[in-house]
Amino acid sequence: MMSRQIFRPLILSISIACCMFGRAGAEDAQQPNVIFFLSDDHRADFLGCAGHPILKTPVIDRLAAGGVRFENAFVTTSICAASRATFLTGQWERSHKYTFGTPPLAGQLIDNSYPALLRKAGYRTGFVGKFGVGVTRGATAEMFDSFVPLNRNPYFKKQPDGTKRHLTEIAGDRAIEFLQGCSKETPFCLSVSFNASHAEDSDKKDHYPWPKAEDGLYDDTTIPPPLVSIDHWKTLPEFLRDSMVRDRWFWRWDTPDKYQKNVRAYYRMITGLDRVMGRVLAESKKLGLDDNTVVIFMGDNGYYKGSRGMAGKWSHFEESLRVPLVIYDPRMPKEKRGRVIADMALNVDVPATIASLTVGKSPKSYQGRDLSPLVQGESQTDWRTDFFCEHLFDNARIPKWEGVRDERYVYARYFEHLPEGEFLHDLKRDPKQLKNFATDPAYSETLTRMRKRCDALREPLGGAYSPEKFPTIRRLRNKKK
Repeated sequence: MMSRQIFRPLILSISIACCMFGRAGAEDAQQPNVIFFLSDDHRADFLGCAGHPILKTPVIDRLAAGGVRFENAFVTTSICAASRATFLTGQWERSHKYTFGTPPLAGQLIDNSYPALLRKAGYRTGFVGKFGVGVTRGATAEMFDSFVPLNRNPYFKKQPDGTKRHLTEIAGDRAIEFLQGCSKETPFCLSVSFNASHAEDSDKKDHYPWPKAEDGLYDDTTIPPPLVSIDHWKTLPEFLRDSMVRDRWFWRWDTPDKYQKNVRAYYRMITGLDRVMGRVLAESKKLGLDDNTVVIFMGDNGYYKGSRGMAGKWSHFEESLRVPLVIYDPRMPKEKRGRVIADMALNVDVPATIASLTVGKSPKSYQGRDLSPLVQGESQTDWRTDFFCEHLFDNARIPKWEGVRDERYVYARYFEHLPEGEFLHDLKRDPKQLKNFATDPAYSETLTRMRKRCDALREPLGGAYSPEKFPTIRRLRNKKK
């Protein structure tokens, strides 16, 4: 097989340059740089600019004030492995077929990943932090000029001088080093993927280790109860009551004292990554790169934080699916800044948006949509009003499911646990999703419509789930035996 050759032209064609986000004329168009920040286990309302009354995120708030914030941003699969594969490939989980326990991403998906695409187009590409995706040998060298993976466990890493430094700070250090190797002559794309604010699962006592700079923060604050009553889990089918969302609730949230301690620590982790984002952006400004650098911030999945008497993410409720998304472009006219956009945006849209910003178009394999027109304030009469969502991780403690979330209804079916595993929520009548209307005769037509919509949306992505279509390493090994 012919080895992959990476062709890196120094100058893109004028036709591509004219397609760029700023809509500049060919004579003054300039390829923008991109910094993409990704947080972990970060729900949409955990931002100051989203109205959180306690949590401090001043850097992200400033980005939103100078750019746009999407108030209806979601992930298509709420778990880090599958979601991060979606960010790379621009595909739904059912299409890229990657989550925990599956084989590495296919080579063609790597070829069309946003960093590989930009690198071939002459960008200097860098990655720092939690990669979280399995790839074949040599794939990261195809995607990145600089690849610095950083993993937790523990968060505090021993340094050459014997001191310990928090992983979030180290991610900032490495990101700054990458920027210091950049120049105005060559565009760059830097992906900074934080481990924070993911818990340290191996530590059952101190689940959320925060950077030292956040010591004492929130100590004088009493944290309000979770978003939805912790008794809601009791109304759910047994297969959900006896699943990982309950297991980890007992680890972190099951007593008032434990809740107060762990929420404060979790908030410090988010404020810490926000502060480190500020360090990176300050370096970009110091180097004179900021006036042509688009900044994207998003979370890789939502987080219950004790809401509903649940922990983690993984399931179909809003706390799990909804995430923060902020896009800042310094070239945006002042009158367009500070908007809150209501249109639905998805994690699968991010690579399509990066591709549009930089090289003018996305590969045909991308299944998301370019968010640039919405960011620019252009009217989009044909924008999505619903999306397919799923969770296919083969784990006995995390039930598989698929569904549709539209502007009013949420439909989900845990297809290995039917009929009790079918849900229909009416967000207008019951915004906290406390009731399941799947068995309500008054909703029979809506239920039929949402079932059909779920089938229609999943077909082009790969059709109905089966173990044969979605191989795992375990199944492949058993088959060889």
